[in-house]
Amino acid sequence: MTTQEQLHQWYELAQQLRIDSIRATTIAGSGHPTSSMSAADLMAVLLAKYFHYDFEHPENPNNDRLIFSKGHAAPLLYSMYKAAGVINDEELRSLRKLGSRLEGHPTPILPWVDVATGSLGQGLPIAVGLALAGKYLDQLPYHVWVLLGDSETAEGSVWEAFDHAAHYTLDNLIAIIDVNRLGQRGQTELGWNTQAYANRAKAFGWQAMEIDGHDFTAIDQALSAAIEINDRPTVIIARTKKGKGVATIEDLGGWHGKALKPEQEKQAIAELGGERQIIISVNQPETQAQPVPTGQPQPLQLPSYEKGTKVATRRAYGDALKALGNAQPDVVALDAEVSNSTYVEDFAEAFPERYFEMYIAEQQMVAAAVGLQVRKYKPFASTFAAFLTRAYDFIRMAAVSRANIKLMGSHAGVSIGQDGASQMGLEDLAAFRAVWSSTVLYPSDANQTAKLVAQMSDRQDIVYLRTTREATPVIYGAEEEFPIGGSKVIRSSDQDQATIIGAGITLHEALKAYEQLKNAGITVRIIDAYSVKPIDVPTLHQAAQDTEGNLVVVEDHWLEGGLGAAVLDAFAGVGEMPTYDGPQLQLIKLAVSEMPTSGTPEELLHAAKIDADAIIAAVRSLVKQPIHTPV
Repeated sequence: MTTQEQLHQWYELAQQLRIDSIRATTIAGSGHPTSSMSAADLMAVLLAKYFHYDFEHPENPNNDRLIFSKGHAAPLLYSMYKAAGVINDEELRSLRKLGSRLEGHPTPILPWVDVATGSLGQGLPIAVGLALAGKYLDQLPYHVWVLLGDSETAEGSVWEAFDHAAHYTLDNLIAIIDVNRLGQRGQTELGWNTQAYANRAKAFGWQAMEIDGHDFTAIDQALSAAIEINDRPTVIIARTKKGKGVATIEDLGGWHGKALKPEQEKQAIAELGGERQIIISVNQPETQAQPVPTGQPQPLQLPSYEKGTKVATRRAYGDALKALGNAQPDVVALDAEVSNSTYVEDFAEAFPERYFEMYIAEQQMVAAAVGLQVRKYKPFASTFAAFLTRAYDFIRMAAVSRANIKLMGSHAGVSIGQDGASQMGLEDLAAFRAVWSSTVLYPSDANQTAKLVAQMSDRQDIVYLRTTREATPVIYGAEEEFPIGGSKVIRSSDQDQATIIGAGITLHEALKAYEQLKNAGITVRIIDAYSVKPIDVPTLHQAAQDTEGNLVVVEDHWLEGGLGAAVLDAFAGVGEMPTYDGPQLQLIKLAVSEMPTSGTPEELLHAAKIDADAIIAAVRSLVKQPIHTPV
């Protein structure tokens, strides 16, 4: 094919992508045609010449990856799929309709979409995870392409990604910024100042190229140069026009997220040269290699701890993760510069090739985990529970991506002690319970932690493990099992007058309260609700039946949304939970209600009224039994 023929092919394909973006959004009555039109020339050249992908086998490990970080340009992506021959025109016209695979922003319901996008500033950080997998784990020559909008570069997460991509010399990562100047409400921060974008990227250690995003020769030259660079990531900064090709909307404000009316659509299509039905053959991957093995599986030998000793659950997490890494070569670990506190440093020392330090960049850490799991690795990411809140939008979007990631939050609750409120994770149980299809675990001792970590590995979707800073007594033997969705009744009798439900640090306070209550002639049942979501509904219902509906829930967490809320949901018949038909509930929630300060763990538990003294007072208020000393 001659140069002129190739340029003509790209032009025709780009016009088709524009027209199809307009057609799909007009039928839908909503969407982002103008944001799709600005990047059509860029994507036409990429799809026709540089993108290597086996659409019949999206699981092929040699496939390039393409992430639309500007997920609102989904009509352009779907138009590319039509041009590649993998969806038909009927499906394209189902955009944004109930039941359609073509949602308003891309999701992995489509087999060629790796991750959900649409919450801006996430595509490039996730691409870092994919590029890490390609360069350091798979060791395959595929490229990771990312289309960004210019507006989203105001997000700090984008610059976390620029930083980490350069740190790890991800020369397999190529970002394309569609600098169309116009955001949702007007001009973007930098407008068409492509040099400012380039200077920022270069300062982070990237190769940066400024081009006219509507000049096919310039696009071709930039993409060609990008795949040849082998010592740093590359960003192509393309000056474009929103709504390119249609005079009535080109480079005009007020069109963001607006579909054309049918009469406008007809005129626009005519101006763009009429409908095309071009189908192109996308290049197949140049190699058909398999990922480099990351090790040989070994029998799982979890750590064990002697009953009666004191071990922090965060310590047990680190030990168990190392054991899991030895047994499962697809387990990888990430940490946000606190690995000497989360004890992930032991994994890093044993398996340095499978450990990625994310420094103090929690958004990038979670995003990298999402990218790594695309390539079927099992990422475990850890930091203090309080700091995972920085990455909550990434966690929320990971659920939309149907991502399988494992997260650990340490230093939870007031029991961390003197560091004060800024370091205390007190919202995490509520936050993670609210994530779609999540699993939330809160172990109380080291052997329990190890068994739960082992189960996390093969658990689908987002799994969160909450750990405690303080060393706590080992109360379970190493032979005990702790199925997710279960609980442990660790004290019970036929004379129980109330049930105390705790997890983590508060379970040990409940055990202290048990002894004092027993000495006072009050017998209680104690439940270790280590599986906060899913929670053990049958055991809770049985306990309420047996103890006249008297329940005390105690947690080192804010009152809202945590263990107490999970227990209440168990009796509210939420979803498919069985209906409770026992005695009327009298439930007391003990949780943190005042802003904590610095102090010893003991002082802070007492001040928050979640220690043994508070539990005893709550039980007494329920059973209303005179205190006496047993004969």
